[in-house]
Amino acid sequence: MAAQDRCPGQAAGVVSGGGAVSFGVESLAREAVRRLKPYDPGHDIVALREQHAEHGLLELGGNESHWGASGDVEIALAATMTDLCRYPDPLGTRLKRALAAHYDHPSAGIVLGNGSHELLMQIGQAFLGPDAGLVVSRYAFAVYPIAAAAVGAPVTVAPALPADAEMALGHDPEAMLAAIGPDTRLVCLANPNNPTGTWWRAAQLEDFLARLPRHVVCVVDEAYAEYVTDPAWRSAIELLPRFPRLLVTRTFSKIHGLAALRVGVALAAPSLVGLIERLRESFNVNQMGLAAAEAALADRAHVDRVCQANAEQRDRLAAALRLRGLSVGPTQGNFLLVRFGPRCAEIDAGLLRQGVVVRPMRGYGLAEHLRITVGRPEDSERLLTALDAVLATVGPDTV
Repeated sequence: MAAQDRCPGQAAGVVSGGGAVSFGVESLAREAVRRLKPYDPGHDIVALREQHAEHGLLELGGNESHWGASGDVEIALAATMTDLCRYPDPLGTRLKRALAAHYDHPSAGIVLGNGSHELLMQIGQAFLGPDAGLVVSRYAFAVYPIAAAAVGAPVTVAPALPADAEMALGHDPEAMLAAIGPDTRLVCLANPNNPTGTWWRAAQLEDFLARLPRHVVCVVDEAYAEYVTDPAWRSAIELLPRFPRLLVTRTFSKIHGLAALRVGVALAAPSLVGLIERLRESFNVNQMGLAAAEAALADRAHVDRVCQANAEQRDRLAAALRLRGLSVGPTQGNFLLVRFGPRCAEIDAGLLRQGVVVRPMRGYGLAEHLRITVGRPEDSERLLTALDAVLATVGPDTV
């Protein structure tokens, strides 16, 4: 169609009457979005559940709690059923009040999210951009670079510790500090880290925060904090009064057993939280999530029981895997990072055929590794039985 033949206001490439266009919709999106790769959740769990419906699927790939939620959560959820026609509290007042008392931190310094994933994305929106970069360690949680890519921010990846270090493949604080430049605005780290399970002890974390330049905000992701049993570890929440550019994220998806309800928390100085609140979507945490999280937070005995049970099974499973000649990294989470060698993909596929799901690590650059969630004793027994059968068929040259 010639330019003179187009109707007034009709864009080039648009066919009159609502027909096909001559360009793809993708070309209309921002460049950062076009280049963005979505988060990879691993195997298609729903399809696998259907495939293994007869004998059941053992799900050890998502780091959910195999001990479930507190019994008080069910009672709290039942009480919300009569008000489903109402919007939830947009401020999350009751939950924030409970969190403030629990962490001894002001409510004005707490922001709620639809899981900590949403909060990490919003933190990226607040501080990152084409001229404001992110620093992470190699093998850091995949959402951090996604948050940067969504806003077109450059990402600098610092080298991780070597495989023979005490904290094998973990964050190297000196390398991360060296990677910070004048255009860096955000540093993200997880303590303990997912997927490696490694952690920084208190003195190491405090020293790192003290050496950060004044133009850098630091996020310490503590999704797995409640699983830690190392007495030398310390939560960054305790350091918030000393470091005004520190953000600490927590989640109810792990030890609290509320992964289906998606409730995350960020704690920081009120002025910093105020910036995130400007980006927070209205009613972002639903009524059931708010009620369940408040009930879960109050049941400290449940958290203690799960922490102890997880630690026991974590040690037993790690020892059993090492007896099979496998390399198991150090961990303080509810999962193990295990090196299976060059035939790792075959082993993963073999476990899937037996109805056992673990998490492949190719997307993290760890193609010879699988991440395995720690479950109950019967879960470990089933995993090891399936693994023995797979190793017998794959052969001894896997490690």
